[in-house]
Amino acid sequence: MAKQRRRPTRRRDRKGGPTSGRRKPCPYCRDKVEQVDYKDLASLRRFVSERGKIRSRRITGACRRHQSQVARAVKRARELALLPYVGDGGSERGGRGDRDRDR
Repeated sequence: MAKQRRRPTRRRDRKGGPTSGRRKPCPYCRDKVEQVDYKDLASLRRFVSERGKIRSRRITGACRRHQSQVARAVKRARELALLPYVGDGGSERGGRGDRDRDR
């Protein structure tokens, strides 16, 4: 009798795991906000990492429309010096910053 092969489960077919469940609702759609304001620094700081990078939709849970508005608002706030371009240089991880050590 032939041995029955079990079909391997694809990654998207697996149930459970860390990514199971629903997507986070967009914070702006949930509050019914039409336009993201560049002067609202408290809400914009949630979309910027400690190093100053704009976080992705996958992390923030924002919808496509509001994520592009957030990116535009963060860039506008940086231009007006309301938000920093880079985060504080608190922790040196030994990356590229030590190039001049033997000079």
